[in-house]
Amino acid sequence: MMSNSNGNLRVDLKLIADMVAPGSRVLDVGCGDGSLLAWLGKHKGVDGRGIELSMAGVTAAVSHGLSVIQGDADTDLHDYPAGAFDYVVLSQTLQATYAPKTVLNSMLRIGRHAIVSFPNFGHWRVRWDMLIKGRMPVTDTLVYDWYETPNIHFCTILDFLALCSDLGVRVERAIPLDHDGQVMTCPGGRFAANFFAAQGLFLLSRG
Repeated sequence: MMSNSNGNLRVDLKLIADMVAPGSRVLDVGCGDGSLLAWLGKHKGVDGRGIELSMAGVTAAVSHGLSVIQGDADTDLHDYPAGAFDYVVLSQTLQATYAPKTVLNSMLRIGRHAIVSFPNFGHWRVRWDMLIKGRMPVTDTLVYDWYETPNIHFCTILDFLALCSDLGVRVERAIPLDHDGQVMTCPGGRFAANFFAAQGLFLLSRG
């Protein structure tokens, strides 16, 4: 759903928007109907572009005057020159890519910063369902049954942080989120976030 007349965004997208500097160049990968781009253009004056796999999403975004093309994070990011954007956003999509490591590298090649969010497979509810039910979990953030899910590379917050370390990526901000996208307080640091957070949101740059 596009942003309404009051400029409201889904909570997690608003957190992403808060990370973006006014007037910057933004590429939203997997942008859906362009809600984030529309908000950023209206409220922060960004030069926004989008890539979206579904034609329905592209059509919706373009109908609202947004610069969005059909494309795939796994195959099309290499077409963009290095340093073309200030921020490259990948919201709730990393786990659905075939090559997350390559995608993350590409994001930080073409953007000075990357903003990434994903469902945390280390969340206690996921562990509980696996332990007690012995079945792949279905939760508020992992909403598909195993046989129809687009998610092919589940990871935990600790897995993602390990990947960032392996790639020499600097984690500028790490925000644990609950099922509704609200910020959580996790006094135990990354290990507590790995257990209690339903989602993770990260602002990244090259180390």
